[in-house]
Amino acid sequence: MSDTQQLNHVFVLMGVSGSGKSAVASGIARELGAAFLDGDFLHPRANITKMAQGQALNDDDRQPWLKALNDAIFAMQRTNHVSLLVCSALKKNYRDILREGNKNLSFLYMKGDFDLIESRLKARKGHFFKPQMLISQFETLEEPGCDEKDVHHIDIKPALDEVIKNTIRSVDLTIKTTDHTIKTTDCINEGHQ
Repeated sequence: MSDTQQLNHVFVLMGVSGSGKSAVASGIARELGAAFLDGDFLHPRANITKMAQGQALNDDDRQPWLKALNDAIFAMQRTNHVSLLVCSALKKNYRDILREGNKNLSFLYMKGDFDLIESRLKARKGHFFKPQMLISQFETLEEPGCDEKDVHHIDIKPALDEVIKNTIRSVDLTIKTTDHTIKTTDCINEGHQ
């Protein structure tokens, strides 16, 4: 991998439905000129059909989708300095599938409590809110713990503009830290040759 490819970074905006993943990703993409992909676009036809019939996806349904997202992360990392992928990634094993074989990948966890997200979903114009869906999302959510060092928690309580600014700060800090680590490692490796 060339030095420029090593410096490219992908950020997965994760969290329950209604946590603002897409809105924040759109704002970051505009500000940073970053590539942006909504992970839902990569669902296979069988999943789309199942969801259209009102059926929930199970872990078996999600496997080919998560593998497609893993490939998309790899492709985005090869061509863009900063890439953003929106994917709920509610379970640790989902996040592990996305991580597999992908360096310079971080998660931005859009963190908010049930009441906050419920109130925002109810306020959406032209959006039919189903409370059971949000309950199900929170039941499925395996919150990232301190063992997942590549996850940055983003508080979604502030206004959207503030959340976008805070998230961009986290992106910038992550990139600077990664760039510094790679350069330090390169210097150490050159010293041993």
